[in-house]
Amino acid sequence: MFGICNLAIVPVRAEASDRSEIVTQLLFGEHIEILERHNQWARIRIQYDDYEGWVDSKQYQEITKEQFDLLSKESIILNADLIDYISAPNNLLLPIPLGASLSFLNNSEINTSNFDFEGTKTSGIKPKSALIKTAFMYLNAPYLWGGKTPFGIDCSGFTQMVYKLNGYKIHRDASQQALEGDPLSFIEECEAGDLAFFDNEEGNITHVGIIMENNYIIHASGKVRIDRLDHTGIYNPELNKHTHKLRVIKKII
Repeated sequence: MFGICNLAIVPVRAEASDRSEIVTQLLFGEHIEILERHNQWARIRIQYDDYEGWVDSKQYQEITKEQFDLLSKESIILNADLIDYISAPNNLLLPIPLGASLSFLNNSEINTSNFDFEGTKTSGIKPKSALIKTAFMYLNAPYLWGGKTPFGIDCSGFTQMVYKLNGYKIHRDASQQALEGDPLSFIEECEAGDLAFFDNEEGNITHVGIIMENNYIIHASGKVRIDRLDHTGIYNPELNKHTHKLRVIKKII
């Protein structure tokens, strides 16, 4: 069984319950494999990053395996504005966030609601220099565990979406992203767009941010914000202290 998200933002939960924590989100147009069903809930795997969790079965549209496979081969086309809307012949206006997927709209067998989009799209691989410009679109977005949009986002959702909007695929969680790319020995070796990872007292990777020029970093902590980066970690000038301990810097692209 397979499906596609036909709503703006759908919570993906750790367990089959409305009270369970949100581990990630499905954005409009993302397609999924349905692994099992339990009452009103479906355990799904997101095609883009293989992330698994539970969604309400009323919050996606079923598609065939052939349609799933076709979408998986299509070039990724995304909404490039903070928020825009999808329209339909019945005068329906559906708001969609930055990074929503639009690849299925030209397929009438999947786009059974005759959705139409006239906004700004983005697709393909952009220069690495474009990453910071995209990151600034999320500036001041509130921190939300499991979030992937300008209305709420977590640290690794932020890095994944910035990379995705520029044509680069990375995993969903910080600990997974830390396994990608090539490590750099010194901050002086890094370029704008590289990723910095931070660990906790147990040595587990718990945070990630995007390195900017001149030893600054943009990351999601309370909100998407810009702080200083040094060999110790992230220094928050408002708190006058380091808030995250640097573990490794990775050149992903």
